[in-house]
Amino acid sequence: MIGCLIIHGFTGTPKEVEDIQHYMRQNNWLVYTPELPGHDGTKNGLKEADHREWIYKAKVALEELMNRCDKVYVIGFSMGGVIAGYLAAHYPIDKLVLVSSAVFYLNPRQIAEDVKGWVMEGIKGELDGNDIYHFYRNKIKRTPATATLEFARLVKKLRHALADITVPTLIVQGEKDGLVPARSADYIYENIRSEDKEIFFFEDAKHYIWFGDQKEAFLNKLGHFLNNPELAGTEDKRSRKTDDEDRSTETIHV
Repeated sequence: MIGCLIIHGFTGTPKEVEDIQHYMRQNNWLVYTPELPGHDGTKNGLKEADHREWIYKAKVALEELMNRCDKVYVIGFSMGGVIAGYLAAHYPIDKLVLVSSAVFYLNPRQIAEDVKGWVMEGIKGELDGNDIYHFYRNKIKRTPATATLEFARLVKKLRHALADITVPTLIVQGEKDGLVPARSADYIYENIRSEDKEIFFFEDAKHYIWFGDQKEAFLNKLGHFLNNPELAGTEDKRSRKTDDEDRSTETIHV
């Protein structure tokens, strides 16, 4: 049996990655999506958050999967990607997927563009119908400063584990991500030791890539990587999906 561990992001819950979870379960895999301590969707829950507990919860879930499955894949989103990378460096998992992984965070240029767009929508009276705006607004309102500090501590502590990742790895990033800049994905790609790695950019996607029009392409990309044999050789693989593409991608060999 194949097991798949999915680790959600900072201030999020398993619900935010349920589209990925449902897609992976179509393979009849055993899929775990643990709720990290304090991440119950409330501000009070995060007030007592401790980054060491987040790491421990993910480790326990992974060890359970490894005891029950012949192969284990790990998918990490945002802060969950940092934890997933740490696990891949310390446990013999089979494949790793890092989505909008936050080894660096906050993209000021894109945030400015998003805010400008929201201001214009507010002027036109259209902001009430913007689900993404309300989603981020609610996340900010329920995030205490203490939890943000724990997030920063976790990234600082675990980022160095990238140098010990040797498993096949797919790195996926939205180029219009306002929380995690594209250089975060580039940094991961350049610093992991795996010779079997691919980095893929969705040109018009934001932090939650699957919340937009490219959901199907995103899920198919993950499924193709996890369901197919490892990449051959050490050739540098960088690719990008644009609006002009349907299923195909342009691969740039460097």
